[in-house]
Amino acid sequence: MSSCEWPLWEVFIRSQHGLAHKHVGSLHAPDAESAVRNARDVYTRRNEGVSIWVVKSSDIAATNPSEKDVLFDPAQDKVYRHPTFFPIPDEIENI
Repeated sequence: MSSCEWPLWEVFIRSQHGLAHKHVGSLHAPDAESAVRNARDVYTRRNEGVSIWVVKSSDIAATNPSEKDVLFDPAQDKVYRHPTFFPIPDEIENI
């Protein structure tokens, strides 16, 4: 099996000073275990990561940026989600 037949994996690393995993790149590997090992070797050379996630690219569902208006427009109709909808008592100073 050649590397061009291997699935593409997206690599996410959590740094020592962060709480969230961040996408750092992609790689080809035959399975998840190999993808994690390869991701460690390629993306954490200076011991900067504490956790690695790998996800098959084919398993990621995403929206199309050109369709953002259709996707996010309905939220604009829900004024009750905006903080200006709620009255704030005079006793509350720091909001």
